Order: sequence, then structure tokens, then C-alpha cells
Amino acid sequence: MLRRFLDEDIGGGDVTADSLVAEKAQGLAAFVAKAPGTVAGMEVGRALFQCLDPDSRWQAEVTDGQRVEPGDRLATLVADARSILRGERTALNLLQRMSGIATMTQRFVDAVQGTPAVVLETRKTAPGLRWFDKYSVRAGGGHNHREGLYDQVLIKENHLALMGRGRPLERAIAQSRAVVGPGMLVEIEVFDTPEALRAAAAGADLVLLDNFSPEQVRDTVRHSSSYPQVKWEASGGIDLSNVWEYAETGVHRISVGALTHSAPALDISMLVEPGPLEPGSQEFSSLS
Repeated sequence: MLRRFLDEDIGGGDVTADSLVAEKAQGLAAFVAKAPGTVAGMEVGRALFQCLDPDSRWQAEVTDGQRVEPGDRLATLVADARSILRGERTALNLLQRMSGIATMTQRFVDAVQGTPAVVLETRKTAPGLRWFDKYSVRAGGGHNHREGLYDQVLIKENHLALMGRGRPLERAIAQSRAVVGPGMLVEIEVFDTPEALRAAAAGADLVLLDNFSPEQVRDTVRHSSSYPQVKWEASGGIDLSNVWEYAETGVHRISVGALTHSAPALDISMLVEPGPLEPGSQEFSSLS
């Protein structure tokens, strides 16, 4: 995937770097945070520059999931100078996006501390970037929802609509269970407490409470003792201003699409110097 990302940007060659930078010249680059946040993507950065220069040396100064402040150095790279420039934008795009997702996730996770709720993303990821987006959620302390359409049943409104008239919750759950067997989770989206209880009684493993108010969620999950096998999940209309209200209802899971589709990128810059320089040298240590 990283090679495809690089090919998209480099194409037939970096005409600017190839015109201005001597072949086989060495360079040093430092990746520096310009805003506070939570880091994700250190191994991605290393692997990306390995694709361009197998002899490159990437030294991570922080670990994924670590909080940083403006001016903190995230990583230092010694590599072929042209390779540094060829990989700069792709590396920054990925590190900024991944760290932005981790930062937003961490804020949600912090906001629900002290409650039983865990924070998850959804499938609202950019095509081609799902692995990176979901990894970043984990780096921020969140949990992952299903990977795709293949690893968990999630019965939604459009599925029910195409099954026929009415809302055949029980039939949908039974049919799904019969097809996938007992080893796969079956989740269903509902829109009020009576539907939630019907779904729980029909044997759903997960019940998605879509666009419920905190009061509706609380009214639903108070029935948990009657359905100990069910995990309740709240989603829709949840942001940092109200996530605590949802979490303290006793709901097990809170899924937030904004973690991956609306997280602002964390501002990170790359600073360069000519080489050769060695990790541990004074010049290597002073670049910031």
C-alpha cells in the first residue's frame, strides 16, 4: 500500500528534486509537532522511507499513543536526500492524518473515563486508508468496530427495507444467524426502546441504538439484566459536548463516525539539513 501511495505522487520521477539535488547526496530530516496531540504512525514513517531508500535510518523519538506538545520531535531520518524529498508529502499526509485521528479518539476516550463505555470508530473511512485509520483509533485508546462487510453482521434500515414491508427484526436476526452460524456477531440497528428490546429478545449480540437521546439510552439499558448476552451500542449525534451523558447511562459501546471522517490533521512539519549525519551526533541531536 505504501508503494502505491508513493507511486501516485512520484509517477515517472520527482522532476524538482532530480533537477536540484545531487545524486547520492545524503540528508537529515526531523519530523516535529506544531500542535498538541496524540501521535500515530511511527512505524508507517519508517516503512515508507525504507521503500524509497533501503539504507535509510529512521529513529522514532516518541511512541504511538504518546501525547506531544508543539516543538516536540517525533522522529529523525537519515537517508538519500532525493528519497527524503520524494517521500516528504506522502509521509506527512499519513502521519498528520493518523495522528489527527488518534488525537480526536484520545479526547473521546478521556471524556468517558470512569464509565463502562468504550469508544469505537465506524466504516466511515477513506477508501484505501481503512487499515491506517483503524490503527490510529487504537493508538488513541479507542476500539475498532467491524473491519468490513465480511466479519460481522450489521443489519441496518436499508436491509430491512429490502426484505419487505414492515420492519422484520426477528426474521432478519434469525436469517442472518442461520447463514453465518454461531461464531459471528450479529448486530442490528434500532430506532426506539421497544425495537431494541425486540431485537434483544430475538437473540442479537449487539443492539445499535441509533440517534437515541441519552434518556432513551438509559431507559433501554436498564433492561440489561433481562438480556445479559446483549451489548448496547449508542451512535448518532454524539460529540465531545455530550459523550459523557451517553457514557454514564451504562451503555457498553459508543461509536463515532467523526473519529475517521472528520478528525482534523495534526500539524507536523519536516525540517531538513544536508548530510551525512549519524544518529547520536551533535548535529543529529540539535535539529529541531
